[in-house]
Amino acid sequence: MSADDGLHIVVMGVSGCGKSTVGEALAAELGIEYKDGDELHPQENIDKMASGQALDDDDRAWWLVQVGKWLRERPHGVIACSALKHSYRDLLRTKCPGTMFVHLHGDYDLLLSRMKAREDHFMPSTLLDSQFATLELLEDDEDGKIFDIANPIGDIVTQSAEWVRNK
Repeated sequence: MSADDGLHIVVMGVSGCGKSTVGEALAAELGIEYKDGDELHPQENIDKMASGQALDDDDRAWWLVQVGKWLRERPHGVIACSALKHSYRDLLRTKCPGTMFVHLHGDYDLLLSRMKAREDHFMPSTLLDSQFATLELLEDDEDGKIFDIANPIGDIVTQSAEWVRNK
């Protein structure tokens, strides 16, 4: 697939997996626009997560629609979005057909250590358990690939860009 065909990519995974870092670098590598999906959350969602409460499906619905609209409104884009459930990814694809998923996945302890080391982020590490409980890995009917977060960021970006370009 070439960028001329339109590229719509969601960099997904639980909190702390590197969605923002990889997403921004992947977009730069592909020469397309990047957005951190957290910027599209309503303040109520941010406040809820910051207080240690996990979002439910109702909390996420409006946000996921905004993420899908952001992708649809541009010919090419990369957005960081947890997209934890198959049904969430289905919703994103209804808003922007052809969306591809770069799933950053890894060891719980590595993710927890990354979350604890972050400063100035609204998502507390105490919510990692709920994120793992909600996570549904990509299935065969989804256009996506899993990348191991134990690898260096540069390698993940190179590998995911190669995967996208070979689609």
